[in-house]
Amino acid sequence: MNSDFTLAIHSLTFLALQPDRMSTSDAISESAGVHPVRIRKVLSLLKKHGFIKSKEGTGGGFLFAIDLSEVNLWDIYKLTSEGALQPKCPDSNERCVVGANMQRVLFAIFLGAEEHLGEYLKNYSLKEVVDLINKEE
Repeated sequence: MNSDFTLAIHSLTFLALQPDRMSTSDAISESAGVHPVRIRKVLSLLKKHGFIKSKEGTGGGFLFAIDLSEVNLWDIYKLTSEGALQPKCPDSNERCVVGANMQRVLFAIFLGAEEHLGEYLKNYSLKEVVDLINKEE
C-alpha cells in the first residue's frame, strides 16, 4: 500500500466535509501535511475517475462529485495501490527448485491476501470514514 491511498482518502474526506464550497489543493495539502504537488497528483487521479470535480481560476478548487456511500475504500485502493502487496523477488537461480518457483508461489499467496484485503475494505464507505471523523468532534 502506498501513501497515495491515504492521501486520496484524506482528500476525499476533506472535500466531503465541505460540500458547499470549493477547496484548493493548498488547503488539502496543508491538512494532510504534504506538498501541494503530491495532493494535485492524487486529485488529478480522483478527477479522472469521476470522484471529484474541479473549477480553475479565481474562486476555483475541488468538490466531491458523487454520493459518499457510493465510494468504498476498496475503490480507492484499486485506483491508487492495486498490486502494491505483490512481493518484490530478486532474480533467482532458475536451476534451483526454490529459486525457480519462489516468485510464482509468493505471487499467488499475496494475490490472495490482496483479495481478502479487498473484501475487508469494501465494508467501509467514505460516508463511514466521514461519520467516524464527525463522531470524534
